[in-house]
Amino acid sequence: MKIKQVEELVGITRKNIRFYEEQGLLQVQRAENGYREYCMDDVKRLQEIKLLRKLAVSIEEMKLVFAGRCSLSECLERQADILENQKSNLESMQRFCRQMLEERLSLESLNAELCLEEMEQLERKGVSFVDVRKTDTRKKKLAGAVFGAIAMVLLMAVIIGIMVWGYSEDPIPIGLLLFFIGIPAVVIIGAIVALVCRVKEIEGREEDEAAKY
Repeated sequence: MKIKQVEELVGITRKNIRFYEEQGLLQVQRAENGYREYCMDDVKRLQEIKLLRKLAVSIEEMKLVFAGRCSLSECLERQADILENQKSNLESMQRFCRQMLEERLSLESLNAELCLEEMEQLERKGVSFVDVRKTDTRKKKLAGAVFGAIAMVLLMAVIIGIMVWGYSEDPIPIGLLLFFIGIPAVVIIGAIVALVCRVKEIEGREEDEAAKY
C-alpha cells in the first residue's frame, strides 16, 4: 500500500512516518520501481510506535524494544518511573505557585532572587524545575537560521555584482549574462524560502512534533 493509505489507517502524518524510518524504527520494503511499498506489518509497527509515543516513551527506548534488547515490560516499568518523577516535579512546581499566590505577591513586591534561592534549595533535594537553558534555545536556532540565510544572500549578491561589473568591462551576449546571473539569483530565492520554512518550523515546533506521534 502507499503512504497515503498508511496515513489514513494509522493517523500518523507522512512527515512522522518518514521520521520514524530515518530513526530506524520502521523498515519499509521497496518495490521494483524503487517506491516504498507498505504492508500490514508496517501498519502494526506504526500503531505500536504511536501507542508508545502517546505514553511519552523516547525514540531510543523504542529502538531497544524493537531490537529485542529489552522487553516491553522493562520499557514500561522505566517509563512509569520517569512519569512518576515528572509528576512529583510538577506537584512541587504547583505548590511553589500556590505559595506565591498565598503571599499575594505583585511584580513590585516580588523578590525573584529569594524565590530562585528557594528553588535552588529544592533542586538540591531532587526537585527539577524547567531548564531555562533548554527552553531558550529557540532564539539561538532563529539567530543561526537568519545568519546563515543572510550570509548566503550577501555572497550571491557579491557574485552578481562581480558579474555585472565584468559585463561593463568586457560585454558578453546579454542572454549569457542573464543565465549566469540567474544561478545566484535562484540560490538567493532558495535561501529566503528555506529561511521562511525554518522559521515556521522553529516557531511552530514542527521539528519537535515530528518526534512525537
